[in-house]
Amino acid sequence: MADIHKFIQDGDYYIIDVNSGAVHIVDKLVYSIVEENGLKDIKEVIKEFHNKYEEKDIVEAYEELKELIEEGVLYSKDLYEDIGLKAGQGASFIKALCLNIAHDCNLRCKYCFADEGEYKGKREIMSAQVGKKAIDFVIKASGPRKHIEVDLFGGEPLMAFDTVKEIVEYAKEQEKVHNKTIRFTMTTNATLLNDEIMDYLDKNMGNIVLSIDGRKKVNDDVRIRVDGSGSYDAILPKIKEMVSIRDKDKQYYARGTFTRNNLDFFEDVMHLANEGFDEISIEPVVLPDEHPLSLREEDLPKIFQQYDKLYKEMVKRHEEGNEFKFYHFNIDLQGGPCVYKRISGCGAGHEYVAITPSGDIYPCHQFVGNEDFKMGNVFEDGLKEEIQKDFKEANIYFKPTCKECWARFYCSGGCQANNYNFNKDMHVPYKLGCEMQKKRIECAIALKSKFMSE
Repeated sequence: MADIHKFIQDGDYYIIDVNSGAVHIVDKLVYSIVEENGLKDIKEVIKEFHNKYEEKDIVEAYEELKELIEEGVLYSKDLYEDIGLKAGQGASFIKALCLNIAHDCNLRCKYCFADEGEYKGKREIMSAQVGKKAIDFVIKASGPRKHIEVDLFGGEPLMAFDTVKEIVEYAKEQEKVHNKTIRFTMTTNATLLNDEIMDYLDKNMGNIVLSIDGRKKVNDDVRIRVDGSGSYDAILPKIKEMVSIRDKDKQYYARGTFTRNNLDFFEDVMHLANEGFDEISIEPVVLPDEHPLSLREEDLPKIFQQYDKLYKEMVKRHEEGNEFKFYHFNIDLQGGPCVYKRISGCGAGHEYVAITPSGDIYPCHQFVGNEDFKMGNVFEDGLKEEIQKDFKEANIYFKPTCKECWARFYCSGGCQANNYNFNKDMHVPYKLGCEMQKKRIECAIALKSKFMSE
């Protein structure tokens, strides 16, 4: 099991103590002395490095490392395995919903998991009745949890704006009755935004995710309308206006996807930053290997180069006072999420579920249509407990590869849907996603460490 991880970012040397989460920025000598399996005897270390360093410097560095070990912030032991192995025991409480408001869309994005705007060959819009039953379901299923998250998703949820309003207003009534706090998020392609809708979303959405892939040509090559025309010129002004009316304490993301056609996605991040967005996410596409837009293993060096460029640019902008946030570089080094969150990730299938327009319940939107993962329906009582148990137990301690990986407490075992879709087993991680995630984690840790040390 990897208990430490070493990496170099832009000339700086980092050592992570995996179990405690401690991050050490060190010099080259200390970096060289530390090995994955523990410190060697001091005599061996002196013999190995005496031609490069003074003996007194070697001894001093070695003693400092021994102090870190004694303090429990280097080569510390894993204290969470028992928690992970007992994860399937006890009750499950649903605290978040992905409401698939529309299994339909007015765009035909070439990388979309829905085929030509359809889900499994069917177009469908959620009724207000189903949406309200979904709210009833999550209030009941949340048990003692007070806070509930609801993501209004699609397809394009604004194709059913009146339904959205009915659901949100109903939720406001019910949260008072049941002493809950329900926070809404919407993910939209921004094509249908107008003054009325923007005002409503601003007042009622805790977070708004606005889809745009960056530069005009990149966006218009993949985010196309039914007639094949691009969407950039129509959506950029609307997204800017939506963001402009949001107060600083209200969250939003300009969210894009990069594919094999824009492996230089650093330029897309910069484009969005230069357009004035300060909350940006450009995420790797996830597609079958045979898809022409899919990412391949041979693309990784170019992808890593883009993350390195982004790291340098974010350091530079921070120093200039002109910074922006990049979603995948956000990390908390002073506590972070609770232990269970760190070992189990998003909670799909036991804390989080997706609900289709017909009311069917699945572990997340990427499992929709796979009958093996259908958990129930909002018009029926109960969920399939065996599916809930399977997802609860699909944490890092039930994934042999993850259990041995240094990044396990940061990525939490990866996306269950990606793992299943690529390997037909949630316990086997999606390898390409793992490699990209580890690179992003290194950049995120280096970035946060640099800012904290100022």
